[in-house]
Amino acid sequence: MRNHMNTFTNKMNLKKTLISVSLVTVALTSSFANAQSNRDTITAVGSSTVYPFSTVVAERFGKSTNFKTPKIESTGTGGGMKLFCASNAIDTPDLSNASRRMKKSEFDMCAKNGVTSITEVLLGYDGIVVANSNTVEQMKVTRKELFLALAKEVPAQNGSETLVANPYKLWSDINPALPANKIEVLGPPPTSGTRDAFAELVLEGGCKKFSWIKAIKKQNKSKYKEICHSVREDHAYIEAGENDNLIVQKLSANPKAFGIFGFSFLDQNSDKLQGSIIDGHGPSFDAIADGSYPVSRPLYFYVKNAHVNKVPGILEFLKEFTSEAAMGEEGYLTDKGLIPLGSEKLAKVRQSVLSLSPLVLK
Repeated sequence: MRNHMNTFTNKMNLKKTLISVSLVTVALTSSFANAQSNRDTITAVGSSTVYPFSTVVAERFGKSTNFKTPKIESTGTGGGMKLFCASNAIDTPDLSNASRRMKKSEFDMCAKNGVTSITEVLLGYDGIVVANSNTVEQMKVTRKELFLALAKEVPAQNGSETLVANPYKLWSDINPALPANKIEVLGPPPTSGTRDAFAELVLEGGCKKFSWIKAIKKQNKSKYKEICHSVREDHAYIEAGENDNLIVQKLSANPKAFGIFGFSFLDQNSDKLQGSIIDGHGPSFDAIADGSYPVSRPLYFYVKNAHVNKVPGILEFLKEFTSEAAMGEEGYLTDKGLIPLGSEKLAKVRQSVLSLSPLVLK
């Protein structure tokens, strides 16, 4: 009888223990869920080019309001889009910075994962530079020559309409007027929007100077893009990650090397670096603004509208970001190298952003 009672008591104690553990688990899960749903800091990921602009706005926003300073991460445009488009869950980013427009494939990825309401914000303009140390002579180069220097395959030197593995070792191999130095260019990885824009504006811009390659586009677009956008892999082009500041440091240490990054970084380091003259035009604030510099591009960021009423301060942050004080022609972002939109276009962008107009890509 006593053994039976002991067994019964042990079972009851075990049951109480299991109930207690279950209650603790439920409490912890509920607490974690509440913590996630009550996130009070705006998060942004994406482009290293847009990063310094977002950071300045975030810091000012944190100091001038009662909201926490937004957390900005530099992941590269492509990497940022993957994080942003993962889902509408509260632990995903609220904003994604981009140094090119969102691709249709990224828009579709977002939609597939339930991120169906996105607002596009045109931030301003930036140029892409091919820069080096200002302790040496400024290089004058064409997009055709840059294609020949950096493409994986180039037209054969015998003039035939065939492609060969890039044979050029020195800049002067391409054109005797160029430096007799080894081709050594530090640039962003494939996940970078700057890399995408450089491939489109510079490499393709030079590639299509060959009429027989340009003709391929009508027959086979994917083949044409492969020829014009593929970068050589024999260490003449060196992927330097998403940290543009690291490229700047390496160029200061090696005057014979060149680096590819946004004009804003050149502007901030003009005491030690210079931009190459491309197709007769050097990178400058005015040349990018009026379109005469051939390698300029728009900058964007994207808003996950599903988070606007869940994370405090998003709408207020958008108001600050698109204000005349920030993005205007005399705004504080121009001090960081941003080429402004102009007052009329800014007014339209601001109206679209504050009404959270959903992006449509076809």
